[in-house]
Amino acid sequence: MVEHRYLVIMKEAPEARVALRFAARRAAKTDRSVEVLAIIEPQNFAAFGGVQAAMEEEERLRMEATIASTVGELIEETGIKPHITIRSGDSIKIIGKEISERNDIAALVLGAAPGENPGPIVKYFTGEGAGNLPCPVLIIPGVLDDERIELLS
Repeated sequence: MVEHRYLVIMKEAPEARVALRFAARRAAKTDRSVEVLAIIEPQNFAAFGGVQAAMEEEERLRMEATIASTVGELIEETGIKPHITIRSGDSIKIIGKEISERNDIAALVLGAAPGENPGPIVKYFTGEGAGNLPCPVLIIPGVLDDERIELLS
């Protein structure tokens, strides 16, 4: 039997943390697990390869620190220990490939930034990329507080 997971896309943004908190609480209530996919976007300093590599490494370290602090809190609160994957490249392509190659994704969980622009990943996977997904997309508003997350999850 396949263990179904909530796939959360992690960025250095408050709404990503809200999405991860929601997914962990939902997973705890539905006997599922959580997978965190963090994506490091390539830097545009091709002429300076050493600078580009240093910037990408710095981004990777920042992302790992963000994930570690958030995951530590979640394990304490829910007992859920997410599986963490960090990839480099184009977010849309990486997410699409990850979902299409697996059959254990119960839902793609995305945090939406408050305001008029929810973010490029949310726009894509709720727009032109939505109809071809093999799983539902859960959009978690970035303004939810812990009490509301607990109620809704």
